[in-house]
Amino acid sequence: MSLRRRLGAYLLAVHVPPFGCALLLLPAQPLLFIGAELLLLASLATGWRLARRALEPLDYTRRFHDLLQDQHYANRLAAPASGELGELVAMFNAMLTALHRERLAVGEQQGLLDRLLEATPSAVLVFDFDGAISLVNASAAALLGVAQPQGKPLAYWLAHEAGPDSPATPRERERARDMVAQLDTLAPGENRLLTDLDGRRYRAQRGQFYDRGFARHFLMVEELTAELEDSERATYARLVRVLAHEVNNTVAATCSVLDSLLFYRAQLAASDAPDFSTAVDAVKRRNVSLGEFIDRFTRVVKMPDPELRPASLRAIVDDILWLNREACAARGIELRWLRCDETGLTAMDAQLIEQALLNVVKNAIEAVQARQALGVAGGHVHLALEAQGNAAVLSVLDSADSLGEVAPRQLFTPFFTTKRGGQGIGLMFVREVLNRHGFAYSLGATGRGETRFEIRFTP
Repeated sequence: MSLRRRLGAYLLAVHVPPFGCALLLLPAQPLLFIGAELLLLASLATGWRLARRALEPLDYTRRFHDLLQDQHYANRLAAPASGELGELVAMFNAMLTALHRERLAVGEQQGLLDRLLEATPSAVLVFDFDGAISLVNASAAALLGVAQPQGKPLAYWLAHEAGPDSPATPRERERARDMVAQLDTLAPGENRLLTDLDGRRYRAQRGQFYDRGFARHFLMVEELTAELEDSERATYARLVRVLAHEVNNTVAATCSVLDSLLFYRAQLAASDAPDFSTAVDAVKRRNVSLGEFIDRFTRVVKMPDPELRPASLRAIVDDILWLNREACAARGIELRWLRCDETGLTAMDAQLIEQALLNVVKNAIEAVQARQALGVAGGHVHLALEAQGNAAVLSVLDSADSLGEVAPRQLFTPFFTTKRGGQGIGLMFVREVLNRHGFAYSLGATGRGETRFEIRFTP
């Protein structure tokens, strides 16, 4: 029974006996009887009114509780008729106002945080108390290769397929799973540089924050590939400029001195003049070779900006294969070309792309030739062009499998090469051309005894 009903029952219990007594004792005195009854009724009404006034704070407390429970912080309690409750109602309304402002501030901050998470190129994952993903932005979903990873821990995606929204190609699924495996090993507070299967580099860190007194973890993954490549390119450019300046000055001076020495050939004995001329010519040829060697390095640094015009990728590859067809046939190398006539024209600098693809095909052929030199007969270089949506994907596979355990991030760095006698500038030139065009690429072993170089030409 509520307090209001108990007070009503108490008032009735207090006033009913006097009513009975008045009925029994005062029937012969009507005026006294009526006066007593009126007095008792007035007392009952006054007691009921006072009880209602005493219980009025409980009514305001109940309404305040309902507003809090329903989270109607924008509502306000009506002003009371009596002045005694004004201070209590004003305090309740002040609390509702403060809660409403806090809710608006939290909502605005949450909205800002959501927009920042979606706009940031860094991948952000927030975990709940059980280690399951509770918040993820678009960059993190793309990195994991799943559309809705919420509600599951990172380790879940190592043992299960990502589902129908996962990346289309097995290579992308493998890359995403490898990245998940690396992220799952990060300890709280650890900051580590990671490299995926395509050679892209990331800075990943796992931190923690406290929510309702308990620790929760979050992951931030920032891609550093472009930043590191720019740094490497700048360092490479400075080094090559210094080398080119010194070598070219030395070569020019040496050639001038050698030309001057040839004027003294007539003053030598007839038996010594031919040997003298041969030695001078040999040094001059070596100087020319040294100059050409430096020019190959400076070609990467002085590469012009691409002049984009619609061009046929099929025609470019046709010309490259025509140049290498006879050499491959003479060495027993199978050169296969699977064209796709559905691919249209692509905006590119045809000359730069042709030089880059020529480097890629040449590297594949030379890798097969190096394997033949070790006693492995035959070999193949297969090129395939296919349409994937609006993009054209070119794949170059060779049977040399020459990469071995080479880390992907090393393949496109300056001066690194897997070929004996190589200079380490071919793949760097290819990377520079493709990066300036904005074409995605990957190089790695397929696991089936082949090496694949894949380029995605986007419109």
